[in-house]
Amino acid sequence: MKHFLSLADVSTDQIWHLLKLARELKAEWLRGGNRPLLAGKSLGMLFQKPSLRTRASFEMGMVQLGGHAMYLSPSEVGVGSRESVADVARVLSRYVDGIMARVFEHRHVEELAHHSRVPVINGLSDHSHPCQGLTDLFTIWEKKETLSGLRLAYVGDGNNVATALAFGCAKVGMDFVCAAPAGSQLPDGTVGRAREFASVSGSKIELTDDSYAAARGAHILYTDVWTSMGQEEETGVRLRVFPPYQLNARLMAAARPDVLVMHCLPAHRGQEITDEVADGPHSIVFDQAENRLHAQKAILATLLGQ
Repeated sequence: MKHFLSLADVSTDQIWHLLKLARELKAEWLRGGNRPLLAGKSLGMLFQKPSLRTRASFEMGMVQLGGHAMYLSPSEVGVGSRESVADVARVLSRYVDGIMARVFEHRHVEELAHHSRVPVINGLSDHSHPCQGLTDLFTIWEKKETLSGLRLAYVGDGNNVATALAFGCAKVGMDFVCAAPAGSQLPDGTVGRAREFASVSGSKIELTDDSYAAARGAHILYTDVWTSMGQEEETGVRLRVFPPYQLNARLMAAARPDVLVMHCLPAHRGQEITDEVADGPHSIVFDQAENRLHAQKAILATLLGQ
């Protein structure tokens, strides 16, 4: 595994390697701290979009593994505008041992990887959020002690998080259903690839516009914001279209009694999820947020520790 750009590019064996390493690193940290696996190593963090969890978890992940992280803001670099993506990759990869990029266009992380001398990690792109997807698999495995045979129902916008979940679930044998309104469902290409992976693992990938049908029998209910960064001009329309996909107590009642509630944060409370559900006994939202740290440490240790 040279880069970490999409869960579609990571084999099932590699996913399980990362999940097991994340579990090991988390247990080690809880016992008193991690070994300096990345002593002397550095990570350059390129941001086009701001994020609490991405910056804090990658930066502290490097610190906990004995390395160093360098934050580069949009105004400092101007990836693809002030300076070409290729030139940024050629220069930055001569200074650091790895690059994490949080971008708008997925082609930018692909171009960074193509021109970089060092591993590139997709911290988020408009196409996929593989770090979140891996974290979610880790969190579910931690809570349910299995992944195969579970049903994850995602309700809301078929966005980059839904893409990562579709790929990840398909690879490890989890059933995945996405409930979204017309025009906001997962792209055909994404669904096709996910179904190819599912045909190997024995899982199912389903699409529906009925949130209650999706929730029926679900082990996990998952949602995300209705309007992502870069879609602000669509906010008014989305606020009218998406209310039937709110994760609330009524929707939870359609799922299994032991259902887990997940959200990758930040949450627009009162829109895609209610306070009652986000803060309720079935919610593992903040466990997810914590596990970004440990799942990403597994990625960092695997890629930068080579």
